[in-house]
Amino acid sequence: MGLNEKMFALGNKRSIIREIFEYSKTRAAEIGAENVFDFSLGNPSVPAPAEVNDTIRELLDTQNSVLLHGYTSAQGDLGVRRAIAARIAERFGVDMSPNLLYMTCGAAASLTICLKALIEEDKGDECIVFAPFFTEYRVFIENAGGKVVISQPEAGTFQIDIADFENRITEHTKAVIVNSPNNPSGVVYSRETIEAMCRVLKEKSEEYGHVIYLIADEPYRELVYAGVEVPYLMNHYANTLVCYSFSKSLSLPGERIGYIAVCPNMEDATTVYLAVCGAGRSLGYVCAPSLFQQVIARCLNAKVNIEAYKKNRDLLYDNLTAYGFECVKPDGAFYLFVKSPEGDAFRFYEKAKAHELLVVPCDDFGVSGYVRIAYCTDYERVKNALPAFKALAEEYRA
Repeated sequence: MGLNEKMFALGNKRSIIREIFEYSKTRAAEIGAENVFDFSLGNPSVPAPAEVNDTIRELLDTQNSVLLHGYTSAQGDLGVRRAIAARIAERFGVDMSPNLLYMTCGAAASLTICLKALIEEDKGDECIVFAPFFTEYRVFIENAGGKVVISQPEAGTFQIDIADFENRITEHTKAVIVNSPNNPSGVVYSRETIEAMCRVLKEKSEEYGHVIYLIADEPYRELVYAGVEVPYLMNHYANTLVCYSFSKSLSLPGERIGYIAVCPNMEDATTVYLAVCGAGRSLGYVCAPSLFQQVIARCLNAKVNIEAYKKNRDLLYDNLTAYGFECVKPDGAFYLFVKSPEGDAFRFYEKAKAHELLVVPCDDFGVSGYVRIAYCTDYERVKNALPAFKALAEEYRA
């Protein structure tokens, strides 16, 4: 038909999350939004911190409009990158350089750029992902010319299965993506898990005689409960690239702002950074939104109300487990991973849908038989959905 058929296929079939989200809007128009319990999309319901809106107003009132809304350097404003580098050094003890930071339109752009910079299609490069994983990883990796390799998790805990991971690494392994706190499970990989994974990466890099890069996808880093530690991967493995987004940490998903940080201790760090710059250029991801570069530089210490998510988590987890559902208790992010009572995620999704409960079947996330519930909605909606969940549980018991 004269088009790129792969791109047509992606456009013709949206991700299942987006399909459910679109259905929810249609259904809400039919029976009223209050009667539809949409837990599909990871769209933050907690408002952005007051500092964010105050900073936007201040910038608009005090800054030169032409400069504020004009182009920055392709890799981002130097002052902004200096502020982020200083914050990384302060928080994690990494001597970060602003010249190893690249401002992006959120974590998706960060991942896409990193994969484009690293993967060499003609060499058969592979990228390992840990199930369950965000479905778009497959799109990003394959679009960069790489092959997706899935490592299955430990049963029950959903921590990385180190033995399985080690068996997945081959001479073609170019990169590994780690997402912690995890989407869709809410699991935070422990320090023990991270250290074991990094030990394997070092050994395998030496065995095959080339660097295996670690890509840390960190949009949920700040969303953890009860002081759970999220190890900073640069402190455990030198050949790390961090893909960060402010979408969840500051409730700014629609503003599309984030960054790539190349570890200063990486082998050939400057060369890798230049490849990142080149990949950003080739993809058209240059000069991230100027206004929001300035906003986040002034709000690096701001935080959203994590307690609101924790309140939703506790209400949902406590009640669903009481109803008899098997759930993975999340230590971070805002997702609940629930096992289908009949082992089939799509059948569970359809039965839930009949009760106006919209959850996401997770077979496309690399783990079969589970659904994801995004509880980043208001507390009353979660509370009002409980009778429907109870009725669903009773249906299964019957």
